Amino acid sequence: MKDILEELEARRGAARSGGGERRGEAQHSKGKLTARERIELLLDEGSFEEFDMFVAHRCTDFGMEKDRPAGDGVVTGWGTVNGRMVYVFSQDFTVFGGSLSETHAQKICKIMDMALQNGAPVIGINDSGGARIQEGVASLAGYAEVFQRNIMASGVVPQISLIMGPCAGGAVYSPAMTDFIFMVKDTSYMFVTGPDVVKTVTNEQVTAEELGGASTHTRKSSVADGAYENDVEALAETRRLIDFLPKSNREKAPVRPFFDAPDRLEPSLDTLIPDNPNQPYDMKELIQKIGDEGDFFEIQRDFAGNIITGFIRIEGQSVGVVANQPMVLAGCLDIDASRKAARFVRFCDAFEIPILTFVDVPGFLPGTSQEYGGVIKHGAKLLFAYGEATVPKVTVITRKAYGGAYDVMASKHLRGDFNYAWPTAEIAVMGAKGAVEILYRSELADRDRIAGRVKDYEDRFANPFVAAEKGFIDEVIMPHSTRRRVARAFAALRGKKLSNPWKKHDNIPL
Repeated sequence: MKDILEELEARRGAARSGGGERRGEAQHSKGKLTARERIELLLDEGSFEEFDMFVAHRCTDFGMEKDRPAGDGVVTGWGTVNGRMVYVFSQDFTVFGGSLSETHAQKICKIMDMALQNGAPVIGINDSGGARIQEGVASLAGYAEVFQRNIMASGVVPQISLIMGPCAGGAVYSPAMTDFIFMVKDTSYMFVTGPDVVKTVTNEQVTAEELGGASTHTRKSSVADGAYENDVEALAETRRLIDFLPKSNREKAPVRPFFDAPDRLEPSLDTLIPDNPNQPYDMKELIQKIGDEGDFFEIQRDFAGNIITGFIRIEGQSVGVVANQPMVLAGCLDIDASRKAARFVRFCDAFEIPILTFVDVPGFLPGTSQEYGGVIKHGAKLLFAYGEATVPKVTVITRKAYGGAYDVMASKHLRGDFNYAWPTAEIAVMGAKGAVEILYRSELADRDRIAGRVKDYEDRFANPFVAAEKGFIDEVIMPHSTRRRVARAFAALRGKKLSNPWKKHDNIPL
């Protein structure tokens, strides 16, 4: 018996060492943690239960049968984050460069199937050279098996991808279908074709970092949702994000203890809006003053800064926030902002997270680049996302809400539950100057007369009361009472039941 136990410990030790001490040190020298170190930091101490530690590949080509390390380049299992169950896989770059083989894929698929069955999030830590060339089409089939599970899990359990090394070729499509992607600066990259292929085909000379680094994907492509300085920070922020999310679409997000009075008044908000209607202000200040303890987890902070998305808590409950940002492009909606916000709204709706919308939008960004880029269809994505969402929706218009952008931003007409406006709100088809130039074109030569017309238009429409008279605004509220009003609104909506007509699925304007 003792011999068997010793053999088990020896086998476990060999499996835990991955590709050996030398390769582990090579990971550390690049500023990267090993696969098991990442899992230890991500999960609660002592909570990890590993699956398939002794699985080995079955390839016999190219002399592969002589090297069959236990685990086959990926560590899989389950554990807890702040006491709540999650499934995790962590690719081990020290074993065959973390390349995906048939058995490597089967290990990942097993925990994804279990996550779906048991209703718990999946966190994938990607650090892989791609498909294992020695296995040919079997490794490609393995990728496709993983892809299919990503699709089946979408909207059922949260899926988070951490890119902590290379992720190239077919490997990028699995993270792309997950809900959130976090990258690590300088050590991770994602691309479909690498710099060498790009040079051969298009003659462009580009580095891996420029082509698919963290900065590229958080600022330009919007593929990634956040970039962090190192593995430790990325794992800590992932733990923080998990705390805002439900385990599955069958459960509500966790309610956390809070030490912030729901009826707290915030007098500073009464002076947030500048007297000059064209002067910007920071919408993040409002978000942080509304949420419990000022805690705000922003999503895609570095992309499409004209709209803000992220999570706060109100009375300990998770709330998704979408807000126009007057500091960037005056808060106009454009292609990028519409895509960013639409995806976030759909995520919140899929997982029953209520949505709070702060509106200060002068319209859609004009110009040929926007029209040629399809702003009509991209803007319709956000409109569609808000309109199909059945979760509690509370909207606060702080200043401008002009034209079609007013409709798009969770208006009463898109089944907004509580639609509030500050006294500074201006709800109209367009700004006063543009409206007057259309309505009184024949008087444009007379400056004094036009100035009078602009003032008349502002007096008539540059306020929230016309919309309030029609019932499109439920209440004009004092800015300092916003947290109290929003908290009471969400409390009143906790029992909300709303369903859309039966359909196989919708056809959102992709």
